[in-house]
Amino acid sequence: MKIAIITACPAGVATSFMAARRLEEKAKKQGIEALVECHSNVEPVQLLTTEQLASCDKVIVAVPQNHNVDLSRLNGLNVAQSSVDAILADPQAVLEAPASLFEAPQHAVHAQSPDHLNVVAVTACPTGVAHTFMAAEALEQAAQRRGWTIKVETRGSVGAKNQLSEDEIAKADLVILATDIEVDRSPFAGKKVYHCSTGAALKKTQQVLDDAPQEATLQAKSSDGSEAQAKGKERTGVYKHLLTGVSFMLPMVVAGGLLIALSFLFGGIHAGDKENAGTIAWALAQIGGGTAFKLMIPLLAGYIAYSIADRPGLTPGMIGGMLAASSILNAGFIGGIIAGFLAGYLTLYLNKWIKLPESINALKPILILPLLTSTITGLALIYVIGGPTAYIMESLTNFLKHMGSDSALLMGLLLGLMMCFDLGGPINKAAYLFGVGLLEKQTGLDASATMPMAAIMAAGMVPPLGMGLATFIARRKFSKPELESGKVACVLGACFISEGAIPFAARDPMRVIPANMIGGAITGALSMYFHCELRAPHGGIFVLLIPKAVNNVLPYLAAIVIGAVVTGVIYAFIRKPDTATVAKPAGESII
Repeated sequence: MKIAIITACPAGVATSFMAARRLEEKAKKQGIEALVECHSNVEPVQLLTTEQLASCDKVIVAVPQNHNVDLSRLNGLNVAQSSVDAILADPQAVLEAPASLFEAPQHAVHAQSPDHLNVVAVTACPTGVAHTFMAAEALEQAAQRRGWTIKVETRGSVGAKNQLSEDEIAKADLVILATDIEVDRSPFAGKKVYHCSTGAALKKTQQVLDDAPQEATLQAKSSDGSEAQAKGKERTGVYKHLLTGVSFMLPMVVAGGLLIALSFLFGGIHAGDKENAGTIAWALAQIGGGTAFKLMIPLLAGYIAYSIADRPGLTPGMIGGMLAASSILNAGFIGGIIAGFLAGYLTLYLNKWIKLPESINALKPILILPLLTSTITGLALIYVIGGPTAYIMESLTNFLKHMGSDSALLMGLLLGLMMCFDLGGPINKAAYLFGVGLLEKQTGLDASATMPMAAIMAAGMVPPLGMGLATFIARRKFSKPELESGKVACVLGACFISEGAIPFAARDPMRVIPANMIGGAITGALSMYFHCELRAPHGGIFVLLIPKAVNNVLPYLAAIVIGAVVTGVIYAFIRKPDTATVAKPAGESII
């Protein structure tokens, strides 16, 4: 017997995935072949074709009436309708439920996508490493299966690749912006634009392509030169603006931190002191800590404001960030974030409220807005926001300096859990930003800053290293593409790119995420227990090659290895082999 299973739930969360897998496992135990189509945000949807559905003796459908699933494919087939809750409660009863000839009601017929569209797209994530390229690949493959023409420009960490030309944009029927950070929309003025996150493009690709032609809005350009954003259903708000700031700040953080670490190579941890002036060690310390780190918070604040209010927000945002980081306020990265949001929203609202004659309207973005918003933002920071924020930063620093061993272990465990939960998502970024902020405030020399940063980087390396190790331990449980992904994950993990574990988490989140978090928590706690200090905010294992960049090198490596082994062994044992895709070489062991 052969059945098809189609599941979906209103929110598109993991219950749909869990129900599909539970029913599939129950069917396989009874010798029933099962084809699965699961609509959720856990993994990309693999739509069953008309031919696959026609080959089944029965189709089990657990889809709410208001869900965007094409049920017209089931006309004339034997269908048993159920629900996700019923499957989770009693999968055997759902398997045994009688089927009847199906006729799709009018409201259940999925809105058919056009036969052919010429699409251009842009993908961009905060770090420009993993989500950017995986989302691009998912869009290209899904669009090509529909017979659409598509070209995707990736805005990655090495700059824009596969760039769209003016001619290609002009000929496009539709523009898809799968971005988690703000991108320049001016090239798309006059085109239909649809916005979504890289996560949606990666995990809900079919839904994105279904929605884009109907929900795209015309991209206009306002008369004062700032972009009038096509809103539609796009996600905006605090998270997106913060990630835009982080994405522009990150290269400055990495370059500055590594330059400080290099200065230690030539002159020790006091390389930047005045008595070493003129030496190469002193020069590197001035470039890294004296310049790059001082620009970190202004960049963060400036591009948060840019994300909110476009170019007019950049000036007050950077001025506010510079004030927050200066010795005048000592408000640190918290003050910089507040300055960015204050400057951005202030500029946005003043831009709407101030109405000028057309003859002098061009002065607004280059004179009036920067002057007013910079003045208001600066005064607010100096007289209202700076004092309380500086007190918070000072209290946090004092707590870290005087925390006992129990508190240190707890902090390491918590930071490890945060780094390994969402692999480059908001919780991961919050932990990283916390560590970088402390490092910037203490200029990389105080243990109250360097110990948390060490725990953060060590824990962030665990998920991809653990997944790579799991593919070596239990090779027969993984498909050939997954084995290749495991090799790539090892390299990314060594470079401190947590997103290397995303392909595994997307396919099997219920097992991968707990395994990652357990290993990451152990590594974070061990790093703090061994009093490991890291004076560079990035670089992975390669930063260990720089003398004095990390103290207690061997215990630090041991913490990373132990966490990766724990994650790899746990996942190797709990992973279930995919019998449909995994090759089984003779004589090879399996866990």
